[in-house]
Amino acid sequence: MSSEHISRRTFIQNTSLAGAATLAGALAGPANCATTSSGKAPVDTSKILNYNPQMGYRRLGKTGLIISEVSLGGHWRAPWRDTSGGWWWGKFTNEQVPDDVAQNRTEVVSKAIECGMNYLDMTGAEECLCYGAAIKGRREKIILGADDSKLCPRRDEYCNVPAQIHNVEECLRRIGTDRLDIWRIQAKMDGTNTDADVEVMIEAFEKLHKEGKALHLGVSSHSRPWAKHVIEKYPQIEMFIFPCTAKTRLAGQPATKQNIEEVNAGYGPDDQSVFDSLRRQDVGLITIKPFFGGSLLPSNGKPKLGVGNKEDNDLAKLTLQCILNLNDAVTSVIPGLSTVYEVENAARASYTRPLGRTAAEKAWLEEITDQRWAALPAEYTWLRDWQVV
Repeated sequence: MSSEHISRRTFIQNTSLAGAATLAGALAGPANCATTSSGKAPVDTSKILNYNPQMGYRRLGKTGLIISEVSLGGHWRAPWRDTSGGWWWGKFTNEQVPDDVAQNRTEVVSKAIECGMNYLDMTGAEECLCYGAAIKGRREKIILGADDSKLCPRRDEYCNVPAQIHNVEECLRRIGTDRLDIWRIQAKMDGTNTDADVEVMIEAFEKLHKEGKALHLGVSSHSRPWAKHVIEKYPQIEMFIFPCTAKTRLAGQPATKQNIEEVNAGYGPDDQSVFDSLRRQDVGLITIKPFFGGSLLPSNGKPKLGVGNKEDNDLAKLTLQCILNLNDAVTSVIPGLSTVYEVENAARASYTRPLGRTAAEKAWLEEITDQRWAALPAEYTWLRDWQVV
């Protein structure tokens, strides 16, 4: 598609967004009330952490936690760098967080709290260190979920109870807290953890829970059949994390070229949606990778200073709204956010979601998403396994 064509679409979209923005301040009442994930039962907003009346909130399954429908993912890119200067923040010498990193994360977390976000997800030692610095003195303002990607049960040598207790204790030490609200275990991406491995995770959690070091149990995986199996078999699992994008469609729908029957992986009927399993077991869902690891956005790989690229912002906002509208089993989406402006834009996805999206916005999002989907980087082609969920 030519840049001229994109500009025309962008103009149509921007015009409709401007009109929506004038109405956003008038929204109040049931449309912005916190609800359960089914959207039926109102929640006492005085119990919601960082409550902002413009933000949507949903119940995270059987955890009972009420979290913002747009929350903060732990991954991020140092906004002053392009890809040639390092995609992430790099390694920390002697676990000392550089001043620029600490300042950036502190500003981002402050803006997230101000906007009504209340969940933070971390998946590595460096993330625990830099967010630990960012939340120092305000731990009670954030629901924390964490795990260490180098100590988690993705490695066979760590699929034992002592190793997993050590995993959590290292997260706690680096964050500087006495508990995780959610231990969100990173299982093997290909779904090859055995049931015995899962039972090790559960045993470790029960010991940690008894000591007050982990309050709730979650799991993440890149394998959809394995996710469905684990959600159905183990009632101890209270929440799950997996990818959803604007390309995600429900399983069990009539076959099309975008929604073909898949090979049965041995875990039961593949024509049943994982969303059905989540609802049946009252397991909360937090979704990741909304922007294809950043490759959806035109500025991917470039420094992100100031308010950023308008097309980026509009794509991000519409994508988040698309995912939140996908299914009532979705509790929250957690994009990685590099700047305070990205935080504000992500929050607006929730603020303006009750207004709906115009036909022009939907068409524009679909067109751009299809283009980027067809050109996924090699490291993100696995996302296609999550197109039909």
